[in-house]
Amino acid sequence: MDNLTLIKQNRSKAKYAILGISLALFGLQSCQKVYDLPDEQEFLSPNINYPNQVFEPIIGRTTELGSPNTDNSTKPLTFEIVNARYGDGRPVTDIFQVRPTYVWTGEYTGLETTLEEIEAKRKIEERPMFEVLESGKFVLWGSSSNDLIEPRPTDSSNLVQDRRYFDLKISNVGGETIIKDFQLIPWRELPYEPNNDIDPYTGGVARDPKDPRNPNKRDYILPSNFDNIIGAQSNLNLANNDKQKDIVVYIRPFEGGNGHNLRFAFMGPDSTLIDPAKFNETRWDELVHGFNRVNTSEYVQYDVAYPIPLTTVTTDYASGGSAHVEFSYYRLGFNSVRTTAHLGFNFKIFREGDWEVVFHFRRELPKFEDEY
Repeated sequence: MDNLTLIKQNRSKAKYAILGISLALFGLQSCQKVYDLPDEQEFLSPNINYPNQVFEPIIGRTTELGSPNTDNSTKPLTFEIVNARYGDGRPVTDIFQVRPTYVWTGEYTGLETTLEEIEAKRKIEERPMFEVLESGKFVLWGSSSNDLIEPRPTDSSNLVQDRRYFDLKISNVGGETIIKDFQLIPWRELPYEPNNDIDPYTGGVARDPKDPRNPNKRDYILPSNFDNIIGAQSNLNLANNDKQKDIVVYIRPFEGGNGHNLRFAFMGPDSTLIDPAKFNETRWDELVHGFNRVNTSEYVQYDVAYPIPLTTVTTDYASGGSAHVEFSYYRLGFNSVRTTAHLGFNFKIFREGDWEVVFHFRRELPKFEDEY
C-alpha cells in the first residue's frame, strides 16, 4: 500500500470520527429539548444540616465542634454566624472578642530538640475566640478564658436566658440558606486532665463522690497505674481502692517559674518532699518533651511548650491525646531478689504557665531501702 492510499484512509477515518461526535452532541441537545432538561447550574441544597446544634465545649481549650452535611451542594461554600443572642434576646458579643491564638504552620513530630524549633512551627494569629471555619466546623480557641467568656451558672441551672443562640448563613453562587437556633453552652475552664478533683460548675474542690454531703472530704486524682510499691512502715503493697487512697496526684500552678516550666515532685504523708533521685530507674531525659532539665532534691523541672501534649500526634511522650510519664526505682527484696517499682500517670495541661505534678504518698512513705 502506497503513502497516498494511507493518507486517504486516515482522512476518511477522521471524517467518520468527527461525524460521530457531531451526532452525539446533536442527540444530547435533542434530548435536552425533548425532555426539557435544565442547564447545569450551581446547587445549594435545602437539606444542609448539622447532626448536632447544641455545643458544650470547655472554655480554654481549642475544640472543633460540628461537621456539616452539605448534601452535595456546590463548593466552595461560605459560612457566617449571624444573629447571636441570648435566650432572652440580648445580643451576644463576648465570644467574638479577638484574642492572640496559636495556629500551627508546620508539622509537629515530637522529635523537635528545642523550644525554638517547636515555636517555629506555629504562629500567633488574632482570631475571634469562637468562629466558624471555611470547612463549616466551629471552633472555640484555647485563648478563651472564664474572664472573657462567662461559663454556665455555678448553681447548675440551665435557663433559656443564660444560653447563647446563633444562626448560620450558608451561601454559594447558587444562593443562600440559614440554619437557625444553634446553642453554645460552655463549661468553665478545667485547665488539666484528669480533673475529677474540680467541681465543674464552681471551679472549687470537688466533694468525695462516696460522701458528697461531707464538706471535709474531697475527690482525688489517682495515678494511672502503679505496682510493687511497698510501704516503708507496713511492708505491705500500697493501694488505691474504695477504703483507702495511698497515692494521689495534684496538678497545680506554682510561682517563681519562667512561664513555661513543668515540675514533677513526690511528697510524703507530712508533706515533706522526697528526693526524686530515689526513683533511680526513671529515664528523666525521655520523660516529657521538655528541655533544659533541672534536678534538685525536691523536684525535676523542664522547659516545655503548652498545651501538653501539643497535639494528638502519637510521640515517644504521648499517645491517645494524653501525655504519659513513668517513674520507677529498684530495690533488693528478700533473698536479694531485685524488685522494680513503677508509678505511671496520663495527663493533659491546657493552660500555659508554670505547673507542677505532685505525687502524694498519703499514708506512708514508699520503701526504697533494700532488705537485709
